[in-house]
Amino acid sequence: MDSVVDQEGVPGLPAISWVVLGLLSHGRELSGYDVKKWADRSLGLFYWSPSFSQVYSELKRLENSGYATSRLVAPEAGTRDKRVYRITDEGLDAVRTWARTAPLDPPVLKHGPMLRLWLGHLLEPERMREILAAHREYAEHTRRRAEADAADAGADEAWAYPRLTLKWAERYYTAERDLADAMLADIEELEGERPWH
Repeated sequence: MDSVVDQEGVPGLPAISWVVLGLLSHGRELSGYDVKKWADRSLGLFYWSPSFSQVYSELKRLENSGYATSRLVAPEAGTRDKRVYRITDEGLDAVRTWARTAPLDPPVLKHGPMLRLWLGHLLEPERMREILAAHREYAEHTRRRAEADAADAGADEAWAYPRLTLKWAERYYTAERDLADAMLADIEELEGERPWH
């Protein structure tokens, strides 16, 4: 294995390694395309979703580290074989150790609409309402996406915790939608209290 291990026994891998190993930890063989699809449909709602090139290079790194294995499978239709990956026992131990013991990074809020609201004294009230209405629309669209992705995960027991995470995302974006509505009401109240220049 070519990765460095810290004092808690956690391999020193980048976040994307844990993302990909986590997706493989559900016990299925996944192609790079499958990894990307599942990352988009779950992780992309609350963390980030790696690009295809990141997925494929990470799968190679994990295989070289002994955390995953791969094999070629003949396509059901089409012309090319497909490479599928499976987590090894060593990889499962590594991602389990990481999930149990690695320090938890607090969420970092980088919220464009809040930054614009903070600079609202430089904007016309109508422009601020447009920004908040667009954010409300985005939050509602993303809430619906999380709801649909949770439903698509079905009753598959392997996806029980990812499904709960999608419910968290659905609730989070519901709150973002409702906060945008509240801010729109606050702007109306503020407009009634002071003149705009």
